[in-house]
Amino acid sequence: MTIVSGPDAGSRSRIVEVLREWQHEGAPMQLHPGDVGWFSRWGAEATAAAAVRTWLRKGQILAIGLLDGPTLLRMTAAPDALHDEELARAVVADVSDPKREMFAAGKVSVEAPAGALVNDLLSDAGWRQGEPWTPLRCDLMESLPGPDMRIEVIGPQQAEARAAVHRASFSGSTFTAERWHAMAAGLPYVDARCLVAYDVEGNPVAAVTVWSAGPGKPGLLEPMGVHREHRGYGYGTAITRAAAAALRDLGSSSAIVCTPSSNVGAVATYKSAGFRQLPEIRDRCLDSSVAALP
Repeated sequence: MTIVSGPDAGSRSRIVEVLREWQHEGAPMQLHPGDVGWFSRWGAEATAAAAVRTWLRKGQILAIGLLDGPTLLRMTAAPDALHDEELARAVVADVSDPKREMFAAGKVSVEAPAGALVNDLLSDAGWRQGEPWTPLRCDLMESLPGPDMRIEVIGPQQAEARAAVHRASFSGSTFTAERWHAMAAGLPYVDARCLVAYDVEGNPVAAVTVWSAGPGKPGLLEPMGVHREHRGYGYGTAITRAAAAALRDLGSSSAIVCTPSSNVGAVATYKSAGFRQLPEIRDRCLDSSVAALP
């Protein structure tokens, strides 16, 4: 088994294609092309050279990981490789050995699909369960109530409005119009849309980005936020319904999202928009003193 990091442009294209192939109805919550797309706001070079990891056997991609920050690896595997012991042991070796320099120092986490063998092997190696997350799903084959407010699809000219709503929705966010343009230039954004909701006075009050994985496959909401000065008016429910409708227009079979279980407001918003709550999931964590990435 060989780990390959920092793929070139051609490999990036293949990675997105493979991630799309691995998405299917009934699959556990897993790394989605939209996760790579949202990370692309940091630029193509950062995504390829520092963030993406692939595990291959004889040239075939068996697993793909995204370093979503210096201490979190989000990964998934081919449907027929989720219980591949050689693959699982290779992943555990890569994330557990400080000499592999996968993570920065401190508490590190690995997010893998529920039921994947790598979770069991990480537990055997001393990795404990992390905080619970709640996945939710909306069947796009069913009828959807429409939003009762103005919703616009955002293009390059409205990038600053999209970025401003995001910064006002998430404390500490540094999202900018420039990063929106970097995200929109990435391959996953070909099948994505950014939506902004406006109140009756024309103020942008909520925003979401949706990512299709292709016709007949689950689409992802990542991220959705409501301006902190405009909460409590149902704007989160409205923009979530609009997001589901946008994914249906893109051919998605369902809309999926995952949020910390501690964020009870977000869980309630998604449920009010017609999403069904699924069993909680947890990543695997280790208090580590590994060396920082070079």
